[in-house]
Amino acid sequence: MKERLQDIWRSLRRERGAMLGLGLLVLVLLMALCAPLAPYGPKERDTEVGTAGPSAEHWLGTDASSYDVFSRLLYGARTSLLTGVAAILLALLIGVPMGAISGYAGGWVDGLLMRTVDVMLAFPSVVLAIAIATLLADRSVTTVIIAVGVVNVPLVARQVRGSVLQAREMEYVVAAKSLGYSPHRILFRHVLPNCLAPIIVLSTLGVGFAILSAAGLNFLGLGPEARVAEWGVMLSEVMKHIRAGESWIYVPPGVAIAVTVLGFNLLGDGLRKALDPRAR
Repeated sequence: MKERLQDIWRSLRRERGAMLGLGLLVLVLLMALCAPLAPYGPKERDTEVGTAGPSAEHWLGTDASSYDVFSRLLYGARTSLLTGVAAILLALLIGVPMGAISGYAGGWVDGLLMRTVDVMLAFPSVVLAIAIATLLADRSVTTVIIAVGVVNVPLVARQVRGSVLQAREMEYVVAAKSLGYSPHRILFRHVLPNCLAPIIVLSTLGVGFAILSAAGLNFLGLGPEARVAEWGVMLSEVMKHIRAGESWIYVPPGVAIAVTVLGFNLLGDGLRKALDPRAR
């Protein structure tokens, strides 16, 4: 196992894009970890200043609610990363068993589960996420996590199903069947562990998509209230300030989202090449 991890790391290091993506994600993670060192709290206002440009006291200026943009940018890294990771974990929790059972069982079980996935894929992801967030009718981070997580379930289920369909024809599965192992044991102890590589790659790429989707929902006002430090919520101020030329309010969170999504995409592509010998 140790040698396998070392081999993957060596392959990953040869990918310049993956190293760049990893560096960007380390930068974002440092922002989240350094949030308690910010000069202001996430909900602390400087009412004497109002809306003001960058200065020695407020490095990235203040917004219309007198919040310090730099401080909220750091705290927003925590919320955005938490939202993206939690949404993908929710998608994995539902999508992995669904895809695994569908691919291994086949027959009417496969048909039922995949038709459910097809119905979900029939709706554009943004529309489906908006519908779920609206039905939950609760402006909170949890609502955004559930909406984005459910939207990613079909993608995870289809990826896992395809991997299981390939793995179940391998010789070690035939050997396990000949030894009398139960289908449950064969699936979850022999088949799924050999399908981890595509799941890891999909999850890495999915976190970036989840952060972008969550920011979109928050921008539309379906997420937490304005007092919550989150990059999408900060971007929702753009309509109030874009005509006034107060770019310091909406440019930092926009750049932060772009950098984070780019980091996950580059790292995910590098992991795909490192975990797949054919890609190498």
